[in-house]
Amino acid sequence: MTDMNQQQGPITHEEIFGYHEGGKLSVVSKSPLKTRRDLSIAYTPGVAEVSRAVHQDPAMANTHTWAGRLVAVISDGSAVLGLGDIGPAASLPVMEGKAALFKEFGGLDSIPIVLDTQDVDEIVRTVKLLRPSFGAVNLEDISAPRCFEIEQRLIEELDIPVMHDDQHGTAVVVLAALLNAAQLVGKDLEGLKVVIAGAGAAGIAITEILLAQGIEDVVLMDSRGIVSRERDDLNAIKADYAGRTNPRGLIGGPKDALEGADVFVGVSGGKIPEEYLTELAEDAIVFALANPDPEIMPDVAAKYATVVATGRSDFPNQINNVLAFPGIFRGALDAGARRITSQMKLEAARAIAAIAVADGLSAEHIVPSALDDRVAPAVAEAVAACVRADAQR
Repeated sequence: MTDMNQQQGPITHEEIFGYHEGGKLSVVSKSPLKTRRDLSIAYTPGVAEVSRAVHQDPAMANTHTWAGRLVAVISDGSAVLGLGDIGPAASLPVMEGKAALFKEFGGLDSIPIVLDTQDVDEIVRTVKLLRPSFGAVNLEDISAPRCFEIEQRLIEELDIPVMHDDQHGTAVVVLAALLNAAQLVGKDLEGLKVVIAGAGAAGIAITEILLAQGIEDVVLMDSRGIVSRERDDLNAIKADYAGRTNPRGLIGGPKDALEGADVFVGVSGGKIPEEYLTELAEDAIVFALANPDPEIMPDVAAKYATVVATGRSDFPNQINNVLAFPGIFRGALDAGARRITSQMKLEAARAIAAIAVADGLSAEHIVPSALDDRVAPAVAEAVAACVRADAQR
C-alpha cells in the first residue's frame, strides 16, 4: 500500500511550474536500438513483415502494435476541472496528467488528444477516424449536455471501450463511498433518501448508478431547484430524469430537498447554507465534492452529518476518480470488452468499497486512499470477471 502522507508543507508556484515544464509525458522505446541488427528488426526491412501480417489479419494490430492497449484521452477543453471552457491548449496539462495516472495506476499507455472544436459531429467523426491508433477512449472535461451525446454515439459507433470519466469515474467512487457510509451509519442502502445537487455530467451519472444499485428515492437538483415533473424549463435529459427520480414529487429549492434526506451529494459548486443542513435526517451522509471549493466545507458539514466526504485531498474521504478509471479500463482491455457496461461500473464500485472494509471502516475512512496501489488491480479483476461472466451467459 502506497504511503498517502508524504506531502509536507505548502506546494509552491515554482514547484508546480517546474514540475510541468516541458510537459509530463514522453515516449520511451521498449525495444533496443543499439545495433544495425536492432534497426533492421525494429524498422526497415523487418517491420514490413509485421505490416503485411497486420494487413492480412487486422486483429494482429492488437498483439503486435500498442494500439490494443493504448487509451486515447480526448477533450475539447470545454469543462476543465473547475476552470470551465478554457480551450484545448489550456486543457492539455490536465490530459497529460490523466495519461500519467493511467500509466502509474493502471499500467496502461495513453495519449492525450485535445480537439479544437466543440461540434459534436466533428468530435465523433475525428475520434472515429483516429480509431486504428488506440484500443479505448477516455473522454475528459467535455461540457454537458454535449458530453452525453458524444459518449453515446461513440459507444454505438466504435467497437472498443468508451467512457466519459467525469461522469462515470465520479459515479463509481461515489457509489463505493456510499456503500460503506450506509453500512457505517446502519442504514439500508436501497431505502436511503438521496439529494444530488448538480445535473451536469457527474450529477446525471451519479443518479444513474444509484438507480441501477436499487436506490429509489433520488432527488436531482439543478441551479433552478428540484428537477420535477412540474417544471417546464427542463432540457430533454433532465425531463427524462424528472420522470425517473423524485418519487415523492418534491418541488422547490435545496432547503425543500434536504428536509429528511439521508444523503447529500454535491457536484455543482453551488453553495449550501449551513442552516439548510439542519433539515437532514439523523446520521446523515454529506458528500460535498466541488473542488477546490466544496458546496459546504467538510468541517462545517461534520456538525450535522455522521460521515462527510469531499473532493479535496486535505480532508478525509477524498472522492477521487483515480480510484476508478485506471482499473476499469485495465479490466475492460484485459478481458477484451467492447463496451463498459453498467454492471461493470457497479462491480468496480464494490471492489473499491471492499478494500476500505478490509482495512476497517470509520467516519474518516470509507474509501481507500487515492494512492493505494491495491485499488486498480482489484477493480481491474472485478471488471474483467464481469466481462467473462457476461460472455458465458
